[in-house]
Amino acid sequence: CVCVCCVCVCVCVCDGLELLDNLLTFIGVNSYLPTVLRMPRLPRLTSIFQAMMLGTIMVCLMMLHSIQLDPVSEDECGCLECMPKREEDPWFLQRYKRQIPVLLSSQNSNLSKNTSDCEVVEILFSLFPDGEQYQDAGPDRCRTCAVVGNSGNLEGSRYGPLIDAHDFVIRMNKGPTKGYEKDVGSKTTHRAVYPESAVDMDNSTHLLLVPFKILDLQWLISIFTTKHITRTYTAVKTSLKADMDKVMVLHPDFMRYVYESWLNKEGKYPSTGFLMLVLSLHVCDQVSVFGFGAKEDGRWHHYYDKRYAVFQSKGNHRGSLEYNITQKLYEKKWLQFYKGT
Repeated sequence: CVCVCCVCVCVCVCDGLELLDNLLTFIGVNSYLPTVLRMPRLPRLTSIFQAMMLGTIMVCLMMLHSIQLDPVSEDECGCLECMPKREEDPWFLQRYKRQIPVLLSSQNSNLSKNTSDCEVVEILFSLFPDGEQYQDAGPDRCRTCAVVGNSGNLEGSRYGPLIDAHDFVIRMNKGPTKGYEKDVGSKTTHRAVYPESAVDMDNSTHLLLVPFKILDLQWLISIFTTKHITRTYTAVKTSLKADMDKVMVLHPDFMRYVYESWLNKEGKYPSTGFLMLVLSLHVCDQVSVFGFGAKEDGRWHHYYDKRYAVFQSKGNHRGSLEYNITQKLYEKKWLQFYKGT
């Protein structure tokens, strides 16, 4: 705009001087003025302004060449401090796959060529919101996310107000807030569950299903319609209090990507907490992690019960590996890691 204005001013000045010279000559004034006040003859005047215009255009072109015209990078955000640039961290870049779909939709569903599976997806998105969500990264967005695990290290942490200050507060499975507000907060914007871990939710919370099998999608449909599914590999809720307009489904490709790219296929599958941590790296500008890992004394249990005595490093999940990756992400400034007590 500045360059165009400069050129326009030059053109207008040149045209204006030409008009003034013609007018003075027509009325016979120019010939009677002292030499120092006379308008210069047009050929010389025009040449001067042509040179000025050419110089202005050249300067403008040089300025435009120095301006970056590339699309806005997803590394940019509106926060005072954003995540590091991906290309500057080979370790992160090797694991992070931006193109992987995070949430399932009718447009990106490729679950199976099986007709019955396609019918499940069709019914699913006739009931629940469809389409891309949270794909709005840019310099005007500052989305802060708290990923809240269920570790006993939250006991006595007094993290509640800090957790609630985030835009998104993502909780896992049955982790309660009532009675634990000082340590875990009271706000829940998203709760990640599978059928066997589902709990009732209020209307401010997104139900985020983590589907390990087609039956899990059928269960999600059932709890809001026929309520006929009573078991998977164990008894499950036949109905659930939740807002249908806030239902989301984690994409199976995303779950596979976390297992293969981040965990190198160790264990049987990622924990719900680690899935949500990686999800946050994809949809948030600042990530804070709470309630992961064992207590300071090495004992591991949920903050709301005492069922586990040792930190899980075998079995379905690789708790130690997930913890070590979380620690490394913290050291590389991809997230904040609050380790509690």
